[in-house]
Amino acid sequence: MAINDLSKKYYKISEVSEILGISPTTIRYWESEFPEVSPMRSVGNQRYYTPEDVEALRIIYFLLKIKGLKIDAAKEQMRLNKANISKKMEIVKRLQDVRDELEMMSKALSKRR
Repeated sequence: MAINDLSKKYYKISEVSEILGISPTTIRYWESEFPEVSPMRSVGNQRYYTPEDVEALRIIYFLLKIKGLKIDAAKEQMRLNKANISKKMEIVKRLQDVRDELEMMSKALSKRR
């Protein structure tokens, strides 16, 4: 889901957690490590993430979990090359979608035999 797919102005941490498939604890930790993620806070200290925050978290997830970078290396990548990372992330997502589609087709063909 790209930033354009996010329809709301603000998301609670539980919603972001569900969107990205990571725990709220991880989100709070990444928030403390990456200045690109800075949710607004209500009077009651509830975090409200913008679509831009969610996209930054998605990029961080890609760098740490998919590419396997350490926090410091991910910070450096975010600082130097954020736009290029988004493009790479989109390419990886498209390739995964194609792979999933091909696997589905292969299973369907196997059942016909």
